[in-house]
Amino acid sequence: MAGTLNKVMLIGHTGDEVKMHYFEGGNCIGRFPLATNEEYINKSTNEKVSNTEWHNIVVRNKAAEICEKYLKKGDKVYIEGRIKTRKWQDDKGMDRYSTEIQCLEFTFLTPKDGANSESMGNPQASQPKSDSKPSPAPQATEEEEDDLPF
Repeated sequence: MAGTLNKVMLIGHTGDEVKMHYFEGGNCIGRFPLATNEEYINKSTNEKVSNTEWHNIVVRNKAAEICEKYLKKGDKVYIEGRIKTRKWQDDKGMDRYSTEIQCLEFTFLTPKDGANSESMGNPQASQPKSDSKPSPAPQATEEEEDDLPF
């Protein structure tokens, strides 16, 4: 394989509200923690084991403003992005590292009082609903199924 890939897909629950940081020039970033859970049965003790992994999510500009407006603590969200490790020095001069998920796309999975799920990178999910009721799907007969070209 000639290239490399840095891609992360997570479905989890937000651990806090989105914290916004604004910069000169109008740019901004939002940060929030995301919890993913893993559950399994320990075969030797037959006990249910639950592990929670916390991820630091970073979202930028317009996407950050959308997250700030609609995401609340405990909401379920799908995040797609890449891993980024930052190096910084603490007040004692020691090198510290922070691993973050740079969010490129997201979809809100927690229903909001009948409103659509907001989605970044998925135009169908963010289109407004029409007031008319959807027409029922047509019923397929055996003859119609036989006419399929494959």
